[in-house]
Amino acid sequence: MGPPIHTVLAGACASLICTLAMAQPLGLPPVPIPSDNPQTPGKIALGDKLFNDKRFSSTGEVSCATCHDPKKAFTDSPLITSEGINKLTGTRNAPTVINSAYFSLFFWDGRSPNMEDQAQHPIVNPVEMGLADHDPVLKIVRTDPEYVAAFAKVFDKRGEQVTMKEVQQAIASFERTIVSGDSPFDQWYYGKRADAISTQAQRGFDVFLNKGRCVSCHTIEQNYALFTDNRFHNIGVGINRIQSDVGTLVPAFLQAKTSIEAVDKAVLTNPKASELGRFAVTDSLDELGAFKTSTLRNVAVTAPFMHDGSLATLRDVVEHYNNGGITRKTDHVNDFLSGGIRPLDLTDDEISDLVAFLETLTSPQFAAQKAASLNPASCNVSTTRMAATATPARTGGTAP
Repeated sequence: MGPPIHTVLAGACASLICTLAMAQPLGLPPVPIPSDNPQTPGKIALGDKLFNDKRFSSTGEVSCATCHDPKKAFTDSPLITSEGINKLTGTRNAPTVINSAYFSLFFWDGRSPNMEDQAQHPIVNPVEMGLADHDPVLKIVRTDPEYVAAFAKVFDKRGEQVTMKEVQQAIASFERTIVSGDSPFDQWYYGKRADAISTQAQRGFDVFLNKGRCVSCHTIEQNYALFTDNRFHNIGVGINRIQSDVGTLVPAFLQAKTSIEAVDKAVLTNPKASELGRFAVTDSLDELGAFKTSTLRNVAVTAPFMHDGSLATLRDVVEHYNNGGITRKTDHVNDFLSGGIRPLDLTDDEISDLVAFLETLTSPQFAAQKAASLNPASCNVSTTRMAATATPARTGGTAP
């Protein structure tokens, strides 16, 4: 089994080169690899090509990389919600692909069980890549000479033997290589470098652990930190917009719901349906308005925030939590708010300290990338990938 690859910045103004091996990023565990989709260099390279192929959209102008741009920390920042074909705008903010290999479920509402399954849905969503079905994708990969050779080499399959299963496996294999740790926080907390983060950020970490209670959902382990509990919570974002409609919206949605594919289309095209959150998948009222806990890694370079992109800055996010799950202190507290959400009573200084801590979670390559974007004349930073180690999952079939 070949090693996966890992985005790493060699220097602030340097192009990046490929190497055959590198250490596991500080602060992260081994990437779980399903036993039925082992990593190989050829499969990863094929997935990279598929991820960037705009021919898989109805207009020939949109690829996976359109909303998950390597030059923007694999998001489409600063867009609030993503733009697909014909500049159509959906209802959800594009989360970063970075470290998504560690997620248990995919999409903001967890409607996809693994990375392989997730890869197929944007292609046929009417406001994303806009194909009616996957047949055009299969036609391309079965006839394009480069794809024909790659699928034969990687999967030993040709012609109609190549199905969406292989396409999805290759894309997922590539996405599992988009992993980054080694942040200033990792250097300080796991690398024991006392000067890696500022005194203010250290105070912010204390707020994160204690008065702010952020660690309750954005978890930290003894040897690594994913900064997500891989669960779903109603934190008061978005759901207020439909609170008066819940009584009629919920039964109407349940009656119209026929499949996860139907849910996929509904939540990206219907703003009210979008705010149902995890409930749209599970039908459980306990999960009404609940969305997946995002990782906080690289959060300082992936604004705006929340599933709907409604909070523009990290300070806005902290103040939302400080207010007890409401953006303005005069807002009504949502009836379905998760139980752990309540006012924090942080001072202005504590809010600033917490934001300073969150800014230490940016990996060096993406910090340099952001700096270059703010001062384009200073250097030309490119993002390529380098090899890193990974450990197969003990149980196959799904991503983390």
